[in-house]
Amino acid sequence: MLLSWLAPILTRTPLGLLLAATTTAITASAQWPQFRGPTGDGHATARNVPLKWSSSENVAWKTAVPGRGWSSPVLADGKLFLTSAVGPTEGPLELAAMAFDAGTGKLLWSTSVFTNESTKTGIHRKNSHASPTPIVADHRVFVHFGHLGTAALDTAGKVLWRQTGLGYNPVHGNGGSPILHGKSLIYLADGSDAPFLAALNLDTGDVAWKVARKTDFPQKFSFATPSVFDLNGAPVLIAPASGFIAAHDARDGHELWRVRHEGWSVIPKPVFAHGLIFAGTGYETATTIAIRPGGSGDVTDTHLAWSLRRGAPNTPSFLAVGEELYLLADSGVLSCVDARTGTAHYQERACGQSSASPIFAEGRIYLLDEQGLGVVVEPGRTFKKLAENPLGERTLASYAVADGALFIRSEEHLFRIGH
Repeated sequence: MLLSWLAPILTRTPLGLLLAATTTAITASAQWPQFRGPTGDGHATARNVPLKWSSSENVAWKTAVPGRGWSSPVLADGKLFLTSAVGPTEGPLELAAMAFDAGTGKLLWSTSVFTNESTKTGIHRKNSHASPTPIVADHRVFVHFGHLGTAALDTAGKVLWRQTGLGYNPVHGNGGSPILHGKSLIYLADGSDAPFLAALNLDTGDVAWKVARKTDFPQKFSFATPSVFDLNGAPVLIAPASGFIAAHDARDGHELWRVRHEGWSVIPKPVFAHGLIFAGTGYETATTIAIRPGGSGDVTDTHLAWSLRRGAPNTPSFLAVGEELYLLADSGVLSCVDARTGTAHYQERACGQSSASPIFAEGRIYLLDEQGLGVVVEPGRTFKKLAENPLGERTLASYAVADGALFIRSEEHLFRIGH
């Protein structure tokens, strides 16, 4: 159902719409349909991506986002989609899916998907009740609220199905985003005990498969987004966990191999380049590891290509560009390393404390720190900062990208940067 508070928002004209009066409409072909973009690795094919902006310059529109949430915006067919938890700080929350017009910033609809009665459950200070990023595919929007449920809506805001039968104790709240493979929506459910991964049927929400994590690691909770790579002609799901990185057959979930590590509360989404899988190990001491895929069972001693502690991120995901791998540490230090060997070319402070994942667009690397500072860096083995763009609002979500535009979600607003 549409939220009761939506009508007055739809009937008044916000300042953002005045700013957007001459905004060029987003073309129907522009797509940023999931966390980290079309290919799930932070690479954008968009043209004329803005280089410079501020809170008052090169802002096409700025519109208020009801509620609280850190899901990143996604873009399809001229609409931006995100999720939010609407309601009092203590008390029932409406877990909502929302759509905004990408050309004007107008809130088109907001649908209450779930009601969360237990908002006093533990949640990390950098988390929210609406942190996983939605996915748009086949004119449907898939939203995930971790242990609180998963749902599909049509792009007009009508709920098509809900799945609430796979609860678990997430410790710090929901975090990792789902991904799509074939006719399944796949996500990781690494709670305080009995962690598992699951695939839901896209058409019905029914459980297609569910696989338990086999682990004796004491700190079992993590918040990672998985990835699927085509390895030797087979779809392989790379699923980070506390204590290990596992590879599963994406068709039925059975485990193929794993690499052990000593970390927990793992967050970064893995990427694949130059025949290597790059993944993180989380807390206490974050480490970036490069894995040669293949083998069977525990392949730690045979398939770990290299590892690097200095500059490894706890939160931001990895970015592979050309021959290099870029690591943005939570501290704001950017590392450029040789992707094949892990040899560092530079490690430089690029911005402040960071949670958003970097992207590659228009031949440039874009960073976004937690104070809303957008930093643009030239790729290559020498650190060169091209621009610093202060937005002045707290930001943990990652960019969405389209021709001529960047979309940024802050604590209270959604921005379109560019024309």
